[in-house]
Amino acid sequence: MKTEIYFIDCTGDACVGDCVCFERAIFSGSFRNPKFSHLETIEAEIIKDSYGRDKQQHTFTLRLPDGQISLIKGRNLYRHGCHRRPWADEALRLQKLDDKHIRGDQARDNRIRRKNTFINHDDFVDSVLSDLDQF
Repeated sequence: MKTEIYFIDCTGDACVGDCVCFERAIFSGSFRNPKFSHLETIEAEIIKDSYGRDKQQHTFTLRLPDGQISLIKGRNLYRHGCHRRPWADEALRLQKLDDKHIRGDQARDNRIRRKNTFINHDDFVDSVLSDLDQF
């Protein structure tokens, strides 16, 4: 990994605006029988991030050096370590990081709320069924 440029460890805490360097596993073989081939070093700028509605899986949109756009799940970005270049204004990065953490907290709260709604719905159905049993 290019540690002379990307020397700040941001594993678990990358945000929009970070220029990152990470490794991802490359596999050969078939989809049903993959074989690990090697680790590929990727350099990219994070241009967007989002949390999935159902499971709050963090997804990053990356701009690669050749201009291509690529999506990667956070768990895959961080799997083998992730390093970034320093920002000219690290205070601005902290603001972006705070925004990311707030959105992550909201996504987790929404998921808990949805799960509790289903639990309460199941309890309601159970109570209706038990009421019907009394007749």
